Amino acid sequence: MKNVVFLIQCEDRKGLVCEITSFFFNKGFNIVNCQQHTDSANSRYFMRLKLDLAGMKTTREQLEKEFADFARKNSLEWSAHYSDITRRIAILATKESHCLYDIILRWKEGEFPCEIPLIISNHPDLEYVATQFRLPFYCVPVVNEDKESQEEKVLELLSKNHIDLLVLAKYMRILSKNFVQKYSSRIINIHHAFLPAFQGANPYRKAYERGVKMIGATAHYVTADLDEGPIIEQDVERVNHENDPEELKQIGKDIERIVLARALKAQLENRIIVFQGRTVVFS
Repeated sequence: MKNVVFLIQCEDRKGLVCEITSFFFNKGFNIVNCQQHTDSANSRYFMRLKLDLAGMKTTREQLEKEFADFARKNSLEWSAHYSDITRRIAILATKESHCLYDIILRWKEGEFPCEIPLIISNHPDLEYVATQFRLPFYCVPVVNEDKESQEEKVLELLSKNHIDLLVLAKYMRILSKNFVQKYSSRIINIHHAFLPAFQGANPYRKAYERGVKMIGATAHYVTADLDEGPIIEQDVERVNHENDPEELKQIGKDIERIVLARALKAQLENRIIVFQGRTVVFS
């Protein structure tokens, strides 16, 4: 079944549900699913509306034009996402393979409705992973600390392959403001939840030495502010004094896999709306 998801947000007021759903009812659409949330603290309204496209009596361009006019009159911010338009994802990684493997395997099992036309890394270490799955692998290292040239080469690859979304699967490079702006709210990162407590090399050893009782991971959109982008998904697991640094690291890897997969799935299913540095993630 072909469908379209409308993500809508606006200032909260009475009658919004009736007004919006009536617009689509009057156009002859069947509403398959409707979810909504009101942020009372900011007087903000959010809606995810899924429509069946069967029997649509107009073009998609005309539908969006008419809804744009309706949205303008009602001060709505919106976007439309069609189920038969498959997004193209680039995975960026460095040397750790656990998140890269997990994404590819889930994709192969049909969990992620997308295409993965390439993997990009700043080191050659993970080429063997791409080779196993017959995926193109590009190693784009930073030469002589020339970060700008490296990013230009990465951006060229992304443009050439018509990439819609980037997933940083433990990609250990800080992206420039210029790079991030080109893919605003379209770069998902994963990191352990120790930040900022245990930054730098070997955070699990530092966590062990401090006697942590909880291991976690956070998936978020990348912004110009390091590790401060809107949070999409998080999870934690209890640990204790019996876990050595290697066990803590393995627990952390497991959580990172799960959290990144959930975040990517939410993105591909068009369940996320961003507002003022926060996310509303519909179930």
